[in-house]
Amino acid sequence: MRLGVRRPFFDHRFADTLSRMNNLIFQTESAYAYPLLIKNLLFAPVVENPDQEIVYRGTVRFTYKKLHERIRRLASVLRKIGVKPGDTVAVMDWDSHRYLECFFAVPMIGAVLHTVNTRLSAEQLVYTITHAEDSVIIINSEFLPTLDQIKGRIDTVKKFILIDEAGTAPAGTFAGEYEALLAQAEPLAEFPDFDENTRATTFYSTGTTGMPKGVYFSHRQLVLHTLATIATLSTAVTQGRFHREDVYMPLTPMFHVHAWGIPYVATMLGVKQVYPGKYVPEMLLKLIAEEKVTFSHCVPTILNMLVSSPAAAAVNLAGWRVLIGGSALPRSVAIAALKRGVDVSVGYGLSESCPVLTLSQLTTEELKLGIEEQADLRCRTGRPFGLVDLKVVDEDGKEVPRDDKTSGEILVRAPWLTQGYLKDHVNSQKLWEGGWMHTQDIACRNASGSIRITDRRKDIIKVGGEWLSSLELEDILSIHTAVAESAVIGQQDVTWGEIPIGLVVLKKDQKVTEKELSAHVKNYADKGVLPREAFLIKIRFVDAIDKTSVGKINKVALRAKYLT
Repeated sequence: MRLGVRRPFFDHRFADTLSRMNNLIFQTESAYAYPLLIKNLLFAPVVENPDQEIVYRGTVRFTYKKLHERIRRLASVLRKIGVKPGDTVAVMDWDSHRYLECFFAVPMIGAVLHTVNTRLSAEQLVYTITHAEDSVIIINSEFLPTLDQIKGRIDTVKKFILIDEAGTAPAGTFAGEYEALLAQAEPLAEFPDFDENTRATTFYSTGTTGMPKGVYFSHRQLVLHTLATIATLSTAVTQGRFHREDVYMPLTPMFHVHAWGIPYVATMLGVKQVYPGKYVPEMLLKLIAEEKVTFSHCVPTILNMLVSSPAAAAVNLAGWRVLIGGSALPRSVAIAALKRGVDVSVGYGLSESCPVLTLSQLTTEELKLGIEEQADLRCRTGRPFGLVDLKVVDEDGKEVPRDDKTSGEILVRAPWLTQGYLKDHVNSQKLWEGGWMHTQDIACRNASGSIRITDRRKDIIKVGGEWLSSLELEDILSIHTAVAESAVIGQQDVTWGEIPIGLVVLKKDQKVTEKELSAHVKNYADKGVLPREAFLIKIRFVDAIDKTSVGKINKVALRAKYLT
């Protein structure tokens, strides 16, 4: 110690006094403050189940031990080409083992993972890539035609890594080919510690008006969402359960809110994971059968496509557990799945909520009910996860009665919700008005706390001053044996303010008249299942229902097409 410089002898006593004054724990100088970082999700499977498999389309398979090594090699590659903490790395790929590696390697070096929605228009892609300030893009060669359209307009991007499954790499400026770069790289020896509140991912919500909005999540938020999802999915005795002996295959695009966060869950549990690449019904059914897939998640459109596919007749789907989200599960689809032995349940969340907030799990007694009664319960939005503070409020902000009839908007708080929209203070303030996240979803709640969404605020139809749920009307239409798909939108009306318009796609070789479908809806109104205002519905037959890039019904597009 230099003369005249003295370390105060009361340092530790002062810190201890300060801790006690604020009721904080005292941290020993040599203690390790364990940060909630994505890298720590890798510990359990690598140690306890190193020989479990990761499978891609039935042609590529390797162990968790190899996965860990590949993550380290990818991290080394990214550092070598200049990726620094805080930089953003974009991925444009099908659902694959490579995407899973990016889920870990990119944020584990302190960079930000941008999961690019490859179904966006060229203008939206330019906007999201530029807005996120992507500096590197990892791209599958199948998306190179899209890249050619926009390459001259994405100035932030300095390097491209090519994924070349076909082995026919085109001429171009690339830092290298993904597999070749990994093969040449020395695995990164150690991943750094940093603040758990560091941004890990960015994703752009599929807005139906204007440009997509950027949501973002920290390491801490993703780890907490993973832990809460594991805890909730494991609480069920049987129905909807996800456990370490399952075989997992995502059927939600990995670009969409981290495939609902389930790849992180699956990796931490060390389960066998199967990645299908591009969604083709025959391939999906083949993988379900051959790899013995037991747990998946998807939007209702995908489930309906698989259950009704002619190829599904030869596949035993009994015991396959499927978590549905993204849009309301039609009762008819739930019944069709249950008849095939599919254990279907509903989860709820938003792009802004990381995303899962609630889950419909049935009790042992409820599982003794018949299929149709079970379908009613399974199609509900369900009960909130642990750590989720959720309420349903009226227009004055007061909680509505838990009578399963009175509707209001869902407001929510949870430790994994996006804290705002990227570079968009105005909309961030609207999202978080009053310190609660405003979901814009209209719902009611029963005495046991189970949520039932009745509509989106912007989609609800106001007939003669009364709310009429478009989702309930769609569900009733879908029950009719001739109906393949339906969507209901509101049309301006001088007398009633709005009236419901039912857009209907018929099943192949099925015939029914508009009058017959109207009578079908009115029959349910007569029974009291629907409000009397449903009598005003007008039916219109269409060839297809417009969807967003993630398979949701695009009602903005439908209104533009059929109401103007």
